[in-house]
Amino acid sequence: MKNTVMEKNKPNLLFIKSDQHNFRYLSHLGNHEVETPNLDELARLGTTFTNVYCHSPICVPSRVAFLTGLMPSETEVWTNDQILNSAVPTYAHALGAGGYKPVQIGRMHLNGLDQYHGFSERYIGDHNRNFLGSPRDPGTHQSHMKGTAGPNRISLVQSGTGQSAYEIHDRIVTDTTIEYINQFCSSIKDENRPFALSIGYMLPHQPYVCNKDVYRRYRDRVKLPQIKEKKLEDYHPYLQWWKKNTGSIKITDEENLRCKAAYSGLVSSLDNMIGEIINCLKKNGIFNETIIVYTSDHGDQLGEHGFWWKQTFYEDSVKVPTIISYPKALKPNIEVDEVINHFDITATMLDLTNSPGLPRSQGKSLRNLLTADDCSWENVAVSEYCMDDSDFADVSGNLGGRDVHAKPGGVQNKMIRRDEWKLVFYKGYKPQLFNLFEDPHELNDRIEDLKNKDIRDSLINEILAEWNPTAIHKRMINLKKDQLIQQEWAKLTDPDDMLRWDLDPLNDSSRLDELNL
Repeated sequence: MKNTVMEKNKPNLLFIKSDQHNFRYLSHLGNHEVETPNLDELARLGTTFTNVYCHSPICVPSRVAFLTGLMPSETEVWTNDQILNSAVPTYAHALGAGGYKPVQIGRMHLNGLDQYHGFSERYIGDHNRNFLGSPRDPGTHQSHMKGTAGPNRISLVQSGTGQSAYEIHDRIVTDTTIEYINQFCSSIKDENRPFALSIGYMLPHQPYVCNKDVYRRYRDRVKLPQIKEKKLEDYHPYLQWWKKNTGSIKITDEENLRCKAAYSGLVSSLDNMIGEIINCLKKNGIFNETIIVYTSDHGDQLGEHGFWWKQTFYEDSVKVPTIISYPKALKPNIEVDEVINHFDITATMLDLTNSPGLPRSQGKSLRNLLTADDCSWENVAVSEYCMDDSDFADVSGNLGGRDVHAKPGGVQNKMIRRDEWKLVFYKGYKPQLFNLFEDPHELNDRIEDLKNKDIRDSLINEILAEWNPTAIHKRMINLKKDQLIQQEWAKLTDPDDMLRWDLDPLNDSSRLDELNL
């Protein structure tokens, strides 16, 4: 078959984003607890970035930051409940302005009426309701697995063998992607336009359950977390609150091993599906001419330091795996260790596709790091984590937190990584300071060390230069009031979803099903 895609001036772009993939869980980086042959192949043919930081260690704020090239404090999307203003341009708008017809297949995790935000077409939506407060089934897991997708102890208890409906979602996303690529390559009407395809996966996000045979393959391979859980009083005060609030004090060895085995199985399933898409590109003769970018929205702590899920600024939570492959134009088998902001990847995709940059983004293209043997780079990255006040009132005047993330006074945390130093700022608590060259496991908080006073003060000043935690708290209270009115509206008017994938709870199963419990 004559392939006209190869003759186009612009390359194809395939962007793949998973959910909650720990940056260490790639076998080509030496991790023996997981098998990722397809991502390994992309790495061998391209570049692996080992120090990429997401802009918030939680789903929606991180995804919106990547989409827009803006920090959460710029988009005002700090929580999973908030809505991105449709007037803010995204990388999809930029790709469209650059001549592409941007298409999204699968997870975006966006709220509100606009489920496209610049994409010309979108297939297989998110499982959650488009409008918070809608009275219809929000796409939850069946009763005995309720809560297993959130930061709750139940997700550790209900782990092991089974099946998550999320994997069914990703299977459909994979099949739809392959169908789209096959049709695109055989279509006469699209022969003069390359594709820009974004794929959104839900794996390896919890529930921590996977196929029985896959689970057994990994159960004897995984090991207990390297950084052991401490006594509760030995944690930073904010982290003490988080462990108490999520019921994650004294995680058992059995829970850790069971969850890690299932997580490795979910990563393996994700890798297999990515491999099917890669094979589709090869069969259509366009693999070498396609820019492939893989990343995730945040990590998973996987029991290290006694934590699971994300929501902290420990490396396993806030760093993300990132690979860029483009055999036609980029060098193979390169590893880049520079400190990188996640939206630098956004800027790079736009640069490599000759698309206009996002006007207000601070993201910087990595093209020179990808193509040059020597390139100067400022090793700095930032991330925010701000959550609601638990003492807000709903429209009926009832007080009380409705979200495990909510805290009296709210949460206003921010991290900066500059060269070897990482500082974590907590509003209302003392900061933490780590030297990641000397202490890569973040075991030795240097905040009280007088020898580090200059770097401590410099990083705190850098964090607070254009970021006001008090103002953010006040703004989030007002945004929550707006949100509660919208939720009451949705509850009483029940608006139709614009785009949604219906999660069938019957697709869930866990080891408790097998035990007839």
